[in-house]
Amino acid sequence: MEQKNSKSISGFSKLSKDEKIQWIAQHFYENTDEVTKDLKRFWQADEDLQKTIDGFSENTISNFIFPFGVAPNFVINGETYCVPMVIEESSVVAAASSAAKFWFNRGGFKAEIIDTVKIGQVHFTWKGDFEQLQSHFPAIQQQLLDDTSHITANMRKRGGGVLKIELLNMTDSEPDYYQLRVSFETCDSMGANFINSVLEEFGRSLKHFIANCNGIEEKDCTIIMAILSNYTPDCLVRVSVESKIEDLGQFPGMDAVTFAQKFHKAIRIATIDPYRATTHNKGIFNGIDAVVLATANDFRAIEANGHTYAARDGQYRSLSSCSIEDGTFRFWMDIPLTVGTVGGLTKLHPLAKRSLEMLGHPSARELMGIIAAVGLAQNFAAVRSLVTTGIQKGHMKMHLMNVLNHLSANEEEIEAATIHFECHHISFSSVRDFLDAKRKEKVLHS
Repeated sequence: MEQKNSKSISGFSKLSKDEKIQWIAQHFYENTDEVTKDLKRFWQADEDLQKTIDGFSENTISNFIFPFGVAPNFVINGETYCVPMVIEESSVVAAASSAAKFWFNRGGFKAEIIDTVKIGQVHFTWKGDFEQLQSHFPAIQQQLLDDTSHITANMRKRGGGVLKIELLNMTDSEPDYYQLRVSFETCDSMGANFINSVLEEFGRSLKHFIANCNGIEEKDCTIIMAILSNYTPDCLVRVSVESKIEDLGQFPGMDAVTFAQKFHKAIRIATIDPYRATTHNKGIFNGIDAVVLATANDFRAIEANGHTYAARDGQYRSLSSCSIEDGTFRFWMDIPLTVGTVGGLTKLHPLAKRSLEMLGHPSARELMGIIAAVGLAQNFAAVRSLVTTGIQKGHMKMHLMNVLNHLSANEEEIEAATIHFECHHISFSSVRDFLDAKRKEKVLHS
């Protein structure tokens, strides 16, 4: 093991987990023993389970714990769900649960799958005549499909596979740049490995076809890369709620009509102002990401997809929409979601398996609807708070508990602080001062 300086190392991946921790603790921390203890404290006692978790990533030294919560009372397309959510942000699960309860007796959420098409690309340069390449394209397509039939066989049996192959001329943007854009159906799997395997074989097949085609120079074609796209605007779900305005009920400081009008205006603001839209959509992903994590899907891909979709007309906008027509309040969202319920971590992660079981073993299409409904519920709860009591009231209640825990408050102190801060401003210093005063008072009377 070669060491260049005190904070660099060669051969780190070959060390045991204990050796990795020892090296890190010695070189990046002052209290080696305490750090080692903290890192090992989160190891699973079940060795088989820990081995499974270690296999998810590389150079693992510990486990990073997130809360696993649930939001009950979600009615989606007439079915009632208790939705698993993995998130560390205060009040997100509470907000989703509150919105689910609000819409429970108002028809619940309606989810409709628009389509489930996913996209992959083979990027290549072509220095020859485009019309010549185009004339051979029908034969090229057939060759690509034939050469990948062994990869796509099982997916085709399940009703999926390659749907369409397009040849795109991109030379207006970049000299000699062309693209195969491929549409896929991957059924209940997210399909990343499947799509990438097909695309890489397409690249080899295209190169081989050109090499063996009379009148075409092999050197004219260079495969740059083959990779799926995380932007899937045709893998789309629409989710909505609606109610007669008078059935919305009363809200803090306002009637239903005033609430509906303010809510509608808030959505319009998020549609026209990218600064507001960014925070608005982040709130949607608070809900979406939490369910995506709980079901071991790829929240990074889903976020990238959704944010790109939010800017599809050239300006970043709200993902959700609202209308008030003929006395009816309607709130909805179209969002692309690429998720799977089979394969990958959905089967390997023990709690992901339990999450899918809790949801009734949904298909990928059903899971799209559930995830979108939680995102819309989160958005409804956030905007409802913003246009009525303000967002901080709920957040600060949760923040109070975090501060109290940080300051090691006991049950008696927590109860007293909860009552006191119902009508006082909450901050770290104000909570600390309150506890200090309580503790001094207790000492004086002891």
